[in-house]
Amino acid sequence: MQKITPFLWYNDNAEEAVNFYTSVFKNAKIKTTTRYNEASAKAAGRPKDSVMTVAFEIDGYNFTAINGGPAFKLNHSISFYVQCETENEINILWEKLSENSPKIFWPLKEYPFSKKYAWVTDKFGLSWQLNLTGSKLKIAPFLMFDGEQLGKAEEAINFYTSVFPNSNIDNIVHYGPENEQCKGLVVHGLFRILEQKFIAMDNGRPNNINFNESLSFVVNCSDQKKLDYYWNNLSAVPNAEMCGWCKDKYGVSWQIVPAKLGELLSSKEEGKAQRVMQKVLEMKKLDIETLENA
Repeated sequence: MQKITPFLWYNDNAEEAVNFYTSVFKNAKIKTTTRYNEASAKAAGRPKDSVMTVAFEIDGYNFTAINGGPAFKLNHSISFYVQCETENEINILWEKLSENSPKIFWPLKEYPFSKKYAWVTDKFGLSWQLNLTGSKLKIAPFLMFDGEQLGKAEEAINFYTSVFPNSNIDNIVHYGPENEQCKGLVVHGLFRILEQKFIAMDNGRPNNINFNESLSFVVNCSDQKKLDYYWNNLSAVPNAEMCGWCKDKYGVSWQIVPAKLGELLSSKEEGKAQRVMQKVLEMKKLDIETLENA
């Protein structure tokens, strides 16, 4: 079961983006949609009853998108690495994801490290890396350490695998002498946290791009003890703490939330979801008992 969910921030087109992704990928579907209630609409400056979040799935991998406003904008510091089984599959994904692309980093073609590979930002600002591996489609977040965090990929990999249980480092490859600027830094690091695959690298072509809140990772916690543990280990920027959100020492954003939060916020019982949302808005670290009592 997936325990960490990527959370994508859009200004006002989350539904359009999700409809696009679920049309691009096979075995993709929209799961649930939530709407702004009075409390959340007031806090976010959004119309009451307009779409707040859309949860969707691509080949068994879960995402959530939010209409959050203009505060944050997606960049390629975090992309999604997609393993493709056939040339037809990678060709179709490339054709659709590169349509009206604002930035193509690596066009689809053969490279020394891959028979076919591409790195592209789609028309909604989300970046994808496509690689023809012969394996069935699998998706993993890809964290690129650049700007203030350049050179910290290996340290971060060790940190994340120490904080999360059921974690391990599969492989770390370093830049060689051919890249003098980044020699010894991580060109490809594969690791797993909570049994989920992640990839990290130090940017071999530094351009001062940093992590931001536009892409965060939601960690669902079964009880307050686990919630406190993750919050205490991950939160390193006090002024970034709000409503269950925190930022770690590398600038990566996390949402540490009760597993039942979605159920509480989607309750049909009169006033219940409104009361729960109001409590969420008042907190930094979330308190499960307070939310349940609401």
